[in-house]
Amino acid sequence: MSVEQDVRGRAGNACECCGSTQSLAVLDVGPAADGTADAKILACSVCADQITGAAEMDPNHWHCLNDAAWSQVPAVQVTAYRLLARMPDESWARELLDMLYLEDEVLAWAKAGVDNSETGEDASALHKDTHGAILKSGDTVTLIKDLKVKGASFTAKRGTAVRNISLVADNPAQIEGRVNDQRIVILTEFVKKS
Repeated sequence: MSVEQDVRGRAGNACECCGSTQSLAVLDVGPAADGTADAKILACSVCADQITGAAEMDPNHWHCLNDAAWSQVPAVQVTAYRLLARMPDESWARELLDMLYLEDEVLAWAKAGVDNSETGEDASALHKDTHGAILKSGDTVTLIKDLKVKGASFTAKRGTAVRNISLVADNPAQIEGRVNDQRIVILTEFVKKS
């Protein structure tokens, strides 16, 4: 059996993102696709064009990810994660990304392929939250765990909103924000964009 037949059989001849049965094609899920069915998805032309960048992202089309994100197929999970990360301005996409659980290996695969080309910035210089959403000065973030603040007598509690953040220019892993009327440095891995 060919790889394409394997993928089509696994997907039931329907797009693994939206469920369409029209104009289906097999897509590699990079960055280092190994040529096996495990590193491919079956996608309709509408989904494929947006995934590959041939067409502009239509957030309304991607509400289908509410189902696809829970697929048991790692390549589909990776695709859903990356698509959700590309829509940081959509509250439903951020919420779904927050709920999404991926095994460590699958999460590393998903993060390895998050596309930064639309920002025009060097990927190593970008400030990103725990889910890979790009942070900008003035954004509001939420703490995802309790943080003991060094040099202060309080703990910044999980769920605390930090408004109007500033980016630490020479360190993309740090932001600054005000918690309990005190300006503190926070690691980006402990925040999610609001």
